[in-house]
Amino acid sequence: MISFTLHLKSCLLPAIRTLILQKKPNIRSVSSMTGGLRPASVVVLHRSLAPAFEKFCQANDGPLPLLGLCEPGTWSLPALNAVPDPRTGRPQFRKYEFGACTGSLTSLEEHGELLKDMVAFCLDCSFSPEAALEKVGLPRRDSPGHGLAGAYKTTVPCASMAGFCCPLVVTMRPIPKDKLERLVQASGSMGNKGQPIHIGDPEWLGIKDLSKPHYGDPVVCQPGDVPVFWPSQMTSFEAVSSCKTPLAFTSAPGCTVMTNLKDTKAPACCLTPEGIPEVHHISQDPLHYSMASASAVQKIRELEAIIAIDPGQRGIRHLLGRDELLRASLSLSHAHSVLVTTGFPTHFNHQPPEETDGPPGAVALAAFLQALGKGVSMIVDLRALSLFEKLMEEAVEQGVLKTAVPLLTFQGESVGAAQTFLCKDGDPKSPRFDHLVAIEHVGRAADGNYYNARKMNIKHLVDPIDDLFLETRKIPGISSTGVGDGGNELGMGKVKEAVKRHIRNGDVIACDVEADFAIITGVSNWGGYALACVLYILNSCEVHRHYLRKAVGPSRSPGEQNWTQALPSVAKEEKMLDILVRHKVRSGVSGVVGMEVDGLPFHGTHAQMIQKLVDVTTVCM
Repeated sequence: MISFTLHLKSCLLPAIRTLILQKKPNIRSVSSMTGGLRPASVVVLHRSLAPAFEKFCQANDGPLPLLGLCEPGTWSLPALNAVPDPRTGRPQFRKYEFGACTGSLTSLEEHGELLKDMVAFCLDCSFSPEAALEKVGLPRRDSPGHGLAGAYKTTVPCASMAGFCCPLVVTMRPIPKDKLERLVQASGSMGNKGQPIHIGDPEWLGIKDLSKPHYGDPVVCQPGDVPVFWPSQMTSFEAVSSCKTPLAFTSAPGCTVMTNLKDTKAPACCLTPEGIPEVHHISQDPLHYSMASASAVQKIRELEAIIAIDPGQRGIRHLLGRDELLRASLSLSHAHSVLVTTGFPTHFNHQPPEETDGPPGAVALAAFLQALGKGVSMIVDLRALSLFEKLMEEAVEQGVLKTAVPLLTFQGESVGAAQTFLCKDGDPKSPRFDHLVAIEHVGRAADGNYYNARKMNIKHLVDPIDDLFLETRKIPGISSTGVGDGGNELGMGKVKEAVKRHIRNGDVIACDVEADFAIITGVSNWGGYALACVLYILNSCEVHRHYLRKAVGPSRSPGEQNWTQALPSVAKEEKMLDILVRHKVRSGVSGVVGMEVDGLPFHGTHAQMIQKLVDVTTVCM
């Protein structure tokens, strides 16, 4: 970026001189520009702040895409002697003193002497949502006052830099739901600067009321519209305010200088599957969509097909739903704190009654969530707590986990216990977890009992963890995923009618508790491995990463170098199964204490599955 900026310094000089010397107006409203010369907004700061602001722009390239700058002494003076837009007569510049906007100006001529010691930054304004709307044939929807479309301060912090510390500012356009995919692809074809940074409920960004923008006028959402948000160069106003410098200037809202830097075409990568964005719905309450590249989505669908083989011939193909793995993983990628549960006490006559399917997949997912820096806890039946404490300790000793996962239990002894457990101080507006995941945990049937595949009631061995999944349906902002291979696992209520029709004993054993996403797999461990692999794919995807970070902060994660090591592997899963065997945990089908899962030997089907998942995940990444 630095070399790019240096290259543009010489190119910018004629543009700035034109701005200074031209007698005719060369200021335009950004919302009305399409094509032609490249529009830019201007920030003018004292030279002492220039290095920090340049780094600040580079660290927050979504809202502050830096075209270049002009050093002191390279300006023609009187500097920036712009005139009002003849259509509006409005001022073209803002004056800031010690962080406060103290006036609006049509010219900076009177500040000529001070400008000799100041640096002008030009921020690229060549993208506008209206250009994307026009590209897909959607009519422009103006604000009721026909003024500047509204922009909103968010609670999303920009990456701070030496005195510059401010929230992200965004602009919003309402898009009909059935046109959303086309709009996202059209805007994405314009490069990262055209990609939305949020689609859905404005409260995800801390925006309480769309009718009250901080800048400009609101654009009204109609029934069937989805709010789509882009980063706004008005973030520069907040940045200038934050540094509290004695004197600074910016372009006025919606006004730009027209530089002689021509628009460039979208980078070639934006025209390939790696750059083409896809949008996917992941939550209805609150409304939330996520994005990933077409190539990432294709790879995830390949993984979903791989884990859907049915080695036990149980008929799981009748339970499969398209893109459940994709949408569950997108939701997990947005989560900050995840609660995982596992444990199926199918061997009720043995001690321990758990099976080898579930814990390895849950630990593999937890390990990758740790690598991503997310909070992760595990909730187990109280009866099995001592077993899982030993499993965690040994998993850390064997290098399967980096650090032990905190273990929790839930007895559900009172009304409201589930909400109290899931939320800080029992407040549903402050959930402790964003996402709950059940991997091969027995689920409650319609009659209130819990059954293994042979219709044996094992309710006496199970805690009411189902109540937590039921409670998530009432608490906005918490999503849930169930992973299962037979229909009697927690979360499989989403496919219970298919379980009753197509799975042996399904009319009795079918779980009645629904998760938002139901991942169906031949062996539940495979679902845990697949979730970890998909999180790797998503967080290695530039389109998704740009959306996840809201176009602010570093484009690469500081812990990224550890992601490959955190993926499942044959060696790590062999160690995990060996730990289970040492604690006499049995295979789910055969009941054998040995290196097998669901009656299948580890060195065969399972090892091959793990290797195949990792190979597909890491190829060309």
